[in-house]
Amino acid sequence: MANYYCKNCGEKFSSVSALTINKCIKHPAGPGKGPHELYEGSEKSQYTCKYCGQKFPSIRAMTINRCIRHPDGPGKGNHSPAL
Repeated sequence: MANYYCKNCGEKFSSVSALTINKCIKHPAGPGKGPHELYEGSEKSQYTCKYCGQKFPSIRAMTINRCIRHPDGPGKGNHSPAL
């Protein structure tokens, strides 16, 4: 069975429909202001931030932290997984 992850918060779901029906606490528009968004890359042993290159063991661990090279400014957005 495949796993599906939200690219904003790293939460794991068993189907795309389950992922997209729920609200995301880390949605770019604000907590709970939009649905989870599908991470379209493959499952990996390490995930790399597309802004700064820092590596993390999971998408969830990555999105907890603020990124110093985020496009909105240092510390103004979370790390985001590269595909």
